[in-house]
Amino acid sequence: MRALLSVSDKTGIVEFAQALHSLGVTLLSTGGTAKLLADKGLPVTEVAEVTNFPEMLDGRVKTLHPKVHGGLLARRELPEHMAALKEYGIETIDLLVVNLYPFEATVAKAGCTLADAIENIDIGGPAMVRSAAKNWKDVGVVTDAGQYQAVIAELKAAGKLSDKLRFALSVAAFNRIAQYDGAISDYLSSVTFEEEKLSESYVPARSLFPGQSNGQFIKVQDLRYGENSHQQAALYRDLYPAPGSLVTGVQLQGKELSYNNIADADAAWECVKSFEAPACVIVKHANPCGVAIGKDAHEAYAKAFQTDPTSAFGGIIAFNRTVDKAAAEAVVKQFVEVLMAPDFTAEALEIFKPKVNVRLMKIALPKGGASAWDQGRNAMDAKRVGSGLLLQTADNHELALADLKVVTVKQPTQEELQDLLFAWKVAKYVKSNAIVFCKNGMTMGVGAGQMSRLDSARIASIKAEAAKLSLQGTVVASDAFFPFRDGLDVVVDAGATCVAQPGGSMRDQEVIDAANERGVAMVFTGVRHFRH
Repeated sequence: MRALLSVSDKTGIVEFAQALHSLGVTLLSTGGTAKLLADKGLPVTEVAEVTNFPEMLDGRVKTLHPKVHGGLLARRELPEHMAALKEYGIETIDLLVVNLYPFEATVAKAGCTLADAIENIDIGGPAMVRSAAKNWKDVGVVTDAGQYQAVIAELKAAGKLSDKLRFALSVAAFNRIAQYDGAISDYLSSVTFEEEKLSESYVPARSLFPGQSNGQFIKVQDLRYGENSHQQAALYRDLYPAPGSLVTGVQLQGKELSYNNIADADAAWECVKSFEAPACVIVKHANPCGVAIGKDAHEAYAKAFQTDPTSAFGGIIAFNRTVDKAAAEAVVKQFVEVLMAPDFTAEALEIFKPKVNVRLMKIALPKGGASAWDQGRNAMDAKRVGSGLLLQTADNHELALADLKVVTVKQPTQEELQDLLFAWKVAKYVKSNAIVFCKNGMTMGVGAGQMSRLDSARIASIKAEAAKLSLQGTVVASDAFFPFRDGLDVVVDAGATCVAQPGGSMRDQEVIDAANERGVAMVFTGVRHFRH
């Protein structure tokens, strides 16, 4: 058996080559990989010795040769293929080990020049990988260090690779090539080409939206069905998921997550991790029906549950703190579909153990920072339309106290300002039209998803009344502006004393005048949070 090893990322390659050598495999290699293996005392033949042609053009040409590709592509069961190899002195290559130039990592660096990006486009590597992957019945192709162990295990056990493993390696190889080519396409079609600036140090301007979008997603699991039982579905994750995002979580117990579970869980997790204080978010049908902060997980849950106990039944619950015994004892009393938290104490896990259908998800909180990645958030959002795709930057805007513009005679109190920031965070995750009443770090009434903002306000009031919560002295967040004064009148009639809205309507002054007439405070945020 002959193996050709040519890797950019050399993690584990020496140990892998040593294992191959111990099994009697002849080693071929190129450039830096060959030098590394030789320095470790391994008998390795340079590809240039096989092709009788030197590496040239700074290594750009070294494996693009019939003695390499013939050895990879020849079908062993076809006499004419084997005769051609014999005629031209070509030996078969049975195992190819290649990982590609680090194009993705290169272009991800701040200040990456166009020259650096181009130089990190691998040519020979993908060509060899495609050849080997196409001829999977005869050739094993290894494109990731994570595959080394399985390859060595089968070679030790059987002296060869099984058809099943070779096929799996081939699929993984073609997937890797697709990812690689997609990354190159995304980068190059996002570049704003300026010929007059071309130089080795030229760092091109790039569009957020490339000329061609090549999303790369890896299937996590098939789902029992989609949003409804007659639909089929599967869950995919980003090729490189952000730490602290939903798909990085681990399910500790419970039934398999459904399509709707996952969608609702994402809404709850995105909302709860936006709070620094201990928080609990309860979601039903993609809308927060109860959100609160407290001194600990138990208090936050108790307050969130009060908002809408009816909707909380069968809901999705997320915490941004470890679920301890006290919180678990409170939550276990209600019917919950999914419970998410950064961690669970041993006592909490014991409390939920008898509830075998309750899905427990452990998700580490993101480390935090300025970028969407650091916050565990998507940088882009996508929505399918008929034969098309809408792409937009994700709504990751965070409102600060300094951003609030008081537009009324009455000034909000410090307590009201803090509640407004809380209410605004919640409104961001409520389907439009959204009206959110809050007080003391707790939602008091939530109106979501109505065609009329008036109806959302009325529904929020109805919900609060049903939960026996008084809206007197509450603050209100509206995800978009009040087009007329009637929406303001409805929330003030319900008991609100302070309102936050984006502003920007032609009738802003009419609404401001109404707020002054009613004796309430109002602030403009300058940004809206439509969520459809």
